[in-house]
Amino acid sequence: MFYKNLNLNDDKIYLSLTKTYDADPIKKRVCAYSFDICLSDGTKVGYCNLRIDNSELTKYCGNIGYGIDSKYRGNKYSFYASKLLLILAKKHNLNYVLISCEPHNIASNRICRLLNADFIETVDIPNDNEMYLDGIKKINIYKINL
Repeated sequence: MFYKNLNLNDDKIYLSLTKTYDADPIKKRVCAYSFDICLSDGTKVGYCNLRIDNSELTKYCGNIGYGIDSKYRGNKYSFYASKLLLILAKKHNLNYVLISCEPHNIASNRICRLLNADFIETVDIPNDNEMYLDGIKKINIYKINL
């Protein structure tokens, strides 16, 4: 079940829903939302997503993902977007969310610390995982209890 009338915004950004994804057990994918991250004037600065699941399927990719366009980096937009996604995760009765990022991604690791996420572990990505096939070999896993 997806929420349709979302009002995810704060005094810095708002999230504009771009798509929802139904679970696909064959592709090992879970239900998810995708959003554009926009400034109050409508300028798109990046994207984010929320995967609605707490299973082995989200262990490596996490529940929250984001990316900020290069010219807008350094403004904590992924932090603000993640805080808004936590509100949506609570609406879906998730008890916690995971965020994963590569160990060398200083900005994403910093965002996890700003969110007061607990560092769980650094893990090797299994070689049959999509992330491994995309060139990601290790990730840090963070957890936020809701």
